[in-house]
Amino acid sequence: MRINAFSIICGLTWNLRQAFSVGDFAERLHREETMEASVRKLFERYERFFNKSLKGDMDMEEVASLYASDFIAASPAGVMTGKNDDHLKQVMMKGYERYRTIGTKEMRIRAIRISPIDDHHCLAHVAWTATFDRKRQPDVAIDFDVHYFVQRLDGAPKVFGWASGDEQALLKEHGIV
Repeated sequence: MRINAFSIICGLTWNLRQAFSVGDFAERLHREETMEASVRKLFERYERFFNKSLKGDMDMEEVASLYASDFIAASPAGVMTGKNDDHLKQVMMKGYERYRTIGTKEMRIRAIRISPIDDHHCLAHVAWTATFDRKRQPDVAIDFDVHYFVQRLDGAPKVFGWASGDEQALLKEHGIV
């Protein structure tokens, strides 16, 4: 038997038809749309909580509810893993205190782009703008991106990791620190 390109293409087409019916495609598309909507809501909550915390109205339980039980973080400073526990809440409180000390007034999401991985995971590329009060000088707005790994199992999506640039270098470059 001789195999040619036509038989390969026809066989592939038949196999694809069997693997993906129109109903399967519609269901997958609906899941992706639902995942995207729920991830967008997650980051809208994140933005709200961040800004409330900048004003000193910190609810660490609410903020911690955005994260999975375990997580990974990567930046030019290295890679670390952590647990969503009391230590994380303490670190986050200190982080918000530091942001207030250096004059952070607001964190605003400019854009969110979702890259689905599978039915339960995605990568959320979040473009942020941070606005800083520089006392006797005009406010400074700094744009930056963070890439979050998000998982949605039985309920709301949770962040289980992120990768970011060099925050300290960016703050120095703009005269914040």
